[in-house]
Amino acid sequence: MSGPENTVRRPIATPPDQHLRSTENDTRSTHDPAARTVVVIPTYNEIENLGDIVARTLWADPSLHVLVVDDDSPDGTGRLADELADLHRGRVHVLHRTAKEGLGAAYLAGFAWALDHAYDVVGEMDADGSHQPEQLPRLMAALGEADLVLGSRWVPGGGVENWPLHRLLISRGGNAYVRRALRVPLGDATGGFRLFRASTLRAIDLRGVESQGYCFQVDLARRVLQAGLRVREVPIDFRERELGASKMTGSIVREALWRVTAWGVSDRVHRRGRARVLVPASPIVQVPAHH
Repeated sequence: MSGPENTVRRPIATPPDQHLRSTENDTRSTHDPAARTVVVIPTYNEIENLGDIVARTLWADPSLHVLVVDDDSPDGTGRLADELADLHRGRVHVLHRTAKEGLGAAYLAGFAWALDHAYDVVGEMDADGSHQPEQLPRLMAALGEADLVLGSRWVPGGGVENWPLHRLLISRGGNAYVRRALRVPLGDATGGFRLFRASTLRAIDLRGVESQGYCFQVDLARRVLQAGLRVREVPIDFRERELGASKMTGSIVREALWRVTAWGVSDRVHRRGRARVLVPASPIVQVPAHH
């Protein structure tokens, strides 16, 4: 990978205890130890955050693997990912892509890699530190009775830290619009901290996914519900990034708005045409926080 030779990097490994102020009571996962789990982390210019987030993820549960999907970051993130893979051989893997094609495309590539490598559980997590890896065991435990577990900011016990008012309004308002337009009873359909069973990813039509920004998350949750599968929401603590630049743009919000609107119209047409509900009443359980 090409990149600047004088880049200042964050430490590859960070002691986890300094990140546990709000998660210190979480316990290690009690999920099936035979289940192979990989957490997919897309990256673009995240060299300041990647080493820390990978170290914390590996510490969160000894069975976890990490797949870094790098979109040819010019800051050297891909090269750092290779160094992490060498350091944590067998637990950290890297998928290099040749262009920045959006969050959705990166996740789809990561899902395909995970399914090809026979993982049983596939996770999503941001690289910027907004998702707390120490809460992964909470999601893993909930997967025992679900096909998809959503880490939710907007259910009791969840929350956000250090967000400006406009980000709060976009997230809360966007999720309210998703619930109304698509008739899905989810507190946080737009969040990117989640775990899928591999069987869930195989059951939904990933080939038809075209969304790229954060509406990619809505699209996948919607498809899981349409398939009649089980969804659980687990409260998480979301923290605004401290290093690097946010990837949120106006175009991402606009894409989400028009796609959700189009899906809502399409769903209503199908319901009228088929005289039945397109989205089945899948069991959705909000899991209380363990504090």
